[in-house]
Amino acid sequence: MRVAIRRVAIPLVVMVVAAAPVLAQFGHPLKGTWSGDWGTTKDNRTHVVLELNWDGKAITGNINPGPRAVAIKKAELNPDTWGVHIEGDGKDASGAAVRYVIDGKLENIGAYQRVLSGTWTEGGKKGDFKVVRN
Repeated sequence: MRVAIRRVAIPLVVMVVAAAPVLAQFGHPLKGTWSGDWGTTKDNRTHVVLELNWDGKAITGNINPGPRAVAIKKAELNPDTWGVHIEGDGKDASGAAVRYVIDGKLENIGAYQRVLSGTWTEGGKKGDFKVVRN
């Protein structure tokens, strides 16, 4: 009887443990740290990091976290189109105000390494961007 239970129990435990990652939820689709670049041309690129959180009511976080981080003032996700809109106000090296507006589309929704790409506006400069969730 013990041998029969082991023959059933051990494979059952292995199957449950193996299936757990498949069934796990990623949480909010934007939550996490995203890195990539943006630029006005193919050759003029700047490395960027987005740190995005979900507090149960709103998307919060920072653009380029660190000593000169830009706090996100407004962030929206349209689940029908997977469109993303992010805004923030920062300062340049001289201390002048710089407005950030990021509009993009979320891709690879089912994967952990999702992609967000679209248009990045930083002050008077506008270009394209692509970031991947780390």
